[in-house]
Amino acid sequence: MIRINLLAVERERSRRRMGSFLQATQQKITLACSVILVLTALGVGWWYWSLNKQADRLEADIATAQRETQRLRGLIAQVEQFEARRLQLQQRVALIEELRKGQAGPVRMLDEISRSLPDMLWLTEIKQQGNELTISGRCTTLTALSDFVGNLELGGFFNKPVEILDSQVDSQRGVGGVELIRFSVKAVVSTPVA
Repeated sequence: MIRINLLAVERERSRRRMGSFLQATQQKITLACSVILVLTALGVGWWYWSLNKQADRLEADIATAQRETQRLRGLIAQVEQFEARRLQLQQRVALIEELRKGQAGPVRMLDEISRSLPDMLWLTEIKQQGNELTISGRCTTLTALSDFVGNLELGGFFNKPVEILDSQVDSQRGVGGVELIRFSVKAVVSTPVA
């Protein structure tokens, strides 16, 4: 059965019901959209704020890293200077050691000569040509000269005989008017000296 409502009263009620339902639904949708819009604005604002904080923190970290880089560059420069200085000192030490190794012969020779010196005898010059040594000096007595020659021969560093090349009384007098004898001695080194 088909029912037809000819009364207008019922139609208006159903329209009112339908209109109020639509109006309530529209209000709910508007409210929901407003809430979504506000939440979105708050989310975007919070996101913007957090990005700004992160950017500030990153800029501070970059500034700190740049200061640290400058400090480390200074330290690296100091380390390089210390390394260069250390290398230079090592080279000097190596050179000194090399010179010491080469000094063994001459140092020993001078040591032997100094041990052989008697009292009242002074050396004025030592010349070396190869293994031959010419020693010049002054003494107060011929005994001091012969003791010097004998000591050189006994030391074992020089070959025997040690020759007296020249000895003569000096025209100048020493302290207290003592006569001085000028002499020259020739000695041959028994081992080669560098």
